[in-house]
Amino acid sequence: MSDVNLLDVGDYDDPHWQAANVLLSTRRFREAVTFVHQLGVEARPPTLNIAGVAATVLQARPLAEAFFRRALAADPDFVQTYNNLALFLRVDGRQTEAEQVFHQGLKRAPDEPTMSMGLVNLLWLEERHAEAEARLREHVRRHPADADARFKLGALLLTRGKFDEGWAYYEARYEPTRPGAPDPVDFGCPQWRGEPLKGRSILLWFEQGHGDEIQFCRYAPLLKERGAAKVTLVCKPALEPLLSTLEGVDRIAPAAGTQEIETHDYWSYLVSLPHRLGTRLETIPAKVPYLSVLPERRARWAGMIPAEGFRVGLVWKGNSELANDKNRSLPGLSVLRPLWDVPGVTFVSLQKGAGEEEAAAPPADQPLVDLGRLAQDFADTAAMIEALDLVISVDTAPAHLSGALGRPCFCLVPSEGLDFRWLLERSDSPWYPTLTLFRRARGAGWETVIPEVAAALEAAVRQAARRTTPAL
Repeated sequence: MSDVNLLDVGDYDDPHWQAANVLLSTRRFREAVTFVHQLGVEARPPTLNIAGVAATVLQARPLAEAFFRRALAADPDFVQTYNNLALFLRVDGRQTEAEQVFHQGLKRAPDEPTMSMGLVNLLWLEERHAEAEARLREHVRRHPADADARFKLGALLLTRGKFDEGWAYYEARYEPTRPGAPDPVDFGCPQWRGEPLKGRSILLWFEQGHGDEIQFCRYAPLLKERGAAKVTLVCKPALEPLLSTLEGVDRIAPAAGTQEIETHDYWSYLVSLPHRLGTRLETIPAKVPYLSVLPERRARWAGMIPAEGFRVGLVWKGNSELANDKNRSLPGLSVLRPLWDVPGVTFVSLQKGAGEEEAAAPPADQPLVDLGRLAQDFADTAAMIEALDLVISVDTAPAHLSGALGRPCFCLVPSEGLDFRWLLERSDSPWYPTLTLFRRARGAGWETVIPEVAAALEAAVRQAARRTTPAL
């Protein structure tokens, strides 16, 4: 069961609870269930709650629910079990029941933070964004020190296009009290919070994934426009050659060589720049291209890109280590099979890392040119994308790179775990004018989206043919 790590067993001075908890903490789940069974009527709510958690891990679903409900029947004020039962019901697909249990628990304990955020997550997953926002605002009002809640409120507000507040709350992502926050960085200078930059130097520190760096590096030139004397952009090594094409940056430094970087007047996280520069939905700096292809890379790949047909680059998997990868990546190349029914198309794999094995040996009825594995860095991928007519990609770095290069891209976006940058419902992106978004509905499979992508591909092929057919 996913979210089992969110289940709460508390801490009690009770010998039965302590014995059951030893079994649970040492992963002896069956013994824990048996022990509580043997206690019979002597089992009190905290111990019944442990048995429910153990049964949940064992996927003994009816038994787990029975333990949780026994605990509540014995003590309707035992708040932990409301949260655990609601989480159990949510993951079991019984959303309405889960919501009811969350509300029942919050009536008895309005300030219980875990249950409050559990309800927020349920509403968000159900795409009831206005209700989730209202509940999350109430949670933040009651728990202003909860950095994770403020970060999530920021992400939700940004998803809803409410940039004025969203960017400010999103800054909570690096607060030390937020679970999982990275260690603070120290560059020997203050963090930039919007002070005048005329004649000053500023160091920009990368964060999050390659796609985030590609998206937000567009802000570096804006600091030059504000009079910054020197702008240094630190990036992941695979991006260094590509980002050298970005105007308005004095130095691109790979993270591996940061010990050689001199002290600056200020430093900033890259994704903090929209907040500090006051970006609103209508003022997103979306002039593309803002990255380009290095001439030597263009020459390197010139003879390797197929010359025939309407050339489409494919990316069907992202980084498997990303928490939401199970929602954004396709199960496999075969899901894209309807695209091969569009005549006149030559497919090229841009897949790097996960998915390379499929690209090397694709199904017989899905021929493609396998080039992604040959890319040494993103400058190589940029050269490939420039030579293609279109990229079709899941929500991962090549989609951002296509947009930054001003190249056409169909981006496949899941509703579950939706990234804030894609906003809601839109098929276009204010960040990237050349991207078209294809959204998978909540609970649906990717096979429901691909026919729509195939139809759009066919239209693009026809349009390209009209452009290249000479008038009679």
